[in-house]
Amino acid sequence: MTHANDPAATPHHEGAPGAHHGAERAALTIHTIADIAAGILGLWILMYLLGANQANGLVSFVHGSASWLAGWSQDLFTMDSETLRVLLNFGTPAVLYLLIGHGLAARIRTF
Repeated sequence: MTHANDPAATPHHEGAPGAHHGAERAALTIHTIADIAAGILGLWILMYLLGANQANGLVSFVHGSASWLAGWSQDLFTMDSETLRVLLNFGTPAVLYLLIGHGLAARIRTF
């Protein structure tokens, strides 16, 4: 029978005390930032598809934020259909942010 004070009864973590907690916090932060970025891009795509009033303050803010987040991918795809261009030029970075952010967070959690 092991006792609560028995070192064999408690799990051991390699590295400095609290290192696992720090890695978990970093992973959660990266994961959350990736989710927020993808969420903003997805929200803009949805607003565009639904024909949201771009003169509205919220719609303008979301569009500006999404344009900044997807700045590197603008005109990556130059289709004739404006709807398809918005889907691809804003959807591509959303998917990449999710893949990279979640992959990086998972990798950090293994430390």
